[in-house]
Amino acid sequence: MADDSEGEVSEETSQEEDQKLTGYHWKLLLFLSVATFFEGYDFLALTQILPNLRADMNLPPEASGYLIGFINIGTVAAFWIVRRADVWGRKKVLTITIIGYTSFTFLSGLAPDVYTFAIAQLLARIFLLGEWAISMVIAAEEFPSTKRGIAMGVIQACSSLGSIACAGTVPFLLTTDYGWRTVYFIGILPLVVLMIARRGMRETTRFTAIQNEAPVGWFDIWHTGYAKRVLILALIWFVAYIPASNGVAFWKEFAVAERGFTDAQVGAAITFAAIGSMPFVFASGWLIDWLGRKRGGAIIFVSGGAGIYAAYTLEGIVPLTIALGFGIFAASAYLPVLNAYSTELFPTKLRGMAYAWCNNLLGRIGYVGSPAIVGVLVGETGSFGSVVAPLALFNVVVVVLIYTLLPETGSRSLEDTAAVDQSPTSF
Repeated sequence: MADDSEGEVSEETSQEEDQKLTGYHWKLLLFLSVATFFEGYDFLALTQILPNLRADMNLPPEASGYLIGFINIGTVAAFWIVRRADVWGRKKVLTITIIGYTSFTFLSGLAPDVYTFAIAQLLARIFLLGEWAISMVIAAEEFPSTKRGIAMGVIQACSSLGSIACAGTVPFLLTTDYGWRTVYFIGILPLVVLMIARRGMRETTRFTAIQNEAPVGWFDIWHTGYAKRVLILALIWFVAYIPASNGVAFWKEFAVAERGFTDAQVGAAITFAAIGSMPFVFASGWLIDWLGRKRGGAIIFVSGGAGIYAAYTLEGIVPLTIALGFGIFAASAYLPVLNAYSTELFPTKLRGMAYAWCNNLLGRIGYVGSPAIVGVLVGETGSFGSVVAPLALFNVVVVVLIYTLLPETGSRSLEDTAAVDQSPTSF
């Protein structure tokens, strides 16, 4: 059933939908953007150090897929911490995720063997993805309806800035005495600054309005009118994660093994590709606010899919770098689209719960399982290109699902988009 608490949201919250961005909005945007910057750093860090890690620990090529698949289990386990945002509050959970991610990133650099490294990275991913998810929930609840897509786009674009920083520094860090471990030592330092900067952040107005209500149980959402929405969004996340979790993750392995690139060439290619993608990633939020979630999403998914396919089929460093730019764009710009839908289609009391179910628990099965399958297929074929390139077709499937199963939510208030019709045939 529809959440009655939505009608109790304060007059300030209702008027917020028509306000321009305030000073607090800008400070909040900066804080969430900096936090997400390190999500991008960590995402590329693992992909950039894989060949070096394998050489250091005497692992076969197919181990890359198994390792990524195991570590990605942490993105599913993040379900629990994201769920707690509906109980403890958005601000408290965001603080916990920053502390957890910082600690386990540092421990990853100290790992004596691949098993310890995998476990430390798995735990880091739990808090990292929790941080990312809560940032999107906060953005959805605090920014005006006409600016939600832009806010989410900017926050996600800062992930690409993290990727650029990682790509530019990893080749140098790999030459230090501690090699790939230095990547994780360096990666935690700025997060200490975040622990201080977060002090000016306040709890979201929408959560404050319902925080004294009894929290819903783990499975209560399946007994409301929102169950169908969770299943639909989980399916779309599942399909979207297949190309997204593999398109960039295995590119260095492909470039080194099948195109003969050096670490320095790969670092330069990723840096230029990430820089080239930045204007488009920053524009993605504006695009889905301007054209709407459906039309803007179609442009993002189709162009991104073309980039992933080309990044694993073309020859030459220049064409591959250009294609990789679209691949990095695909791995970033699709997230504001699905994050918008996953936060806009549910009421405040269920928003964290719904996001955890459709993204972290059900949708992430594609994110976790597909790299392991890629590893198996690469072990059989000996080629990353022939295995990863066809995955780009899943982006087209996502567009079809969005157009046939989801409504348009752009520029509508959260109370409007979260309303649900109780008739059996309604969305």
